[in-house]
Amino acid sequence: MNLTISVNRETLRQARIRAIEENTSVNAVLRTHLEWYAGTGSCQGAAGRIRQRSRRATSRRGGAEWSRNELHER
Repeated sequence: MNLTISVNRETLRQARIRAIEENTSVNAVLRTHLEWYAGTGSCQGAAGRIRQRSRRATSRRGGAEWSRNELHER
């Protein structure tokens, strides 16, 4: 099904740039968000959103290094 929306020209320009940076399209982003909003998205869609948010994250580990054993200590 097709949907027509109205959006500010600059907003759409920025969305297109961001979609290109994330190797996707504005259409795919909107489709995924609408599926999530409607509660009809799949686990694959949720995983994709997590990957997108991870790529956009600005937090870093500050150069810290951990060994496997340190990560699994209880």
